[in-house]
Amino acid sequence: MNTIFHKKCGAGLTVWVLLFVGGLNWGLEGIGSFIGSNLNIVNLIFGSIPTIENIIYVLVGLAALASIFHCKCKKCNGGCACSDNNCSHCNM
Repeated sequence: MNTIFHKKCGAGLTVWVLLFVGGLNWGLEGIGSFIGSNLNIVNLIFGSIPTIENIIYVLVGLAALASIFHCKCKKCNGGCACSDNNCSHCNM
């Protein structure tokens, strides 16, 4: 089973989940504005605790920044410690 979850380390998976939640939230927020409804899932779940809601927004933003710098661990690179998956010494 080769899925996106299978080839990610804990940090890579966390970034992926936060980006997924953030993208889904923005999409629903946009749809909600067209139909005149609040579909902001983060706000609907944590709106009564604004500090937690804001922390989630900050974490999603940090995940977006972290995604710019690709993970260089062996698990995310298919067992290769190099950022180049076609390096000669790792594919012997």
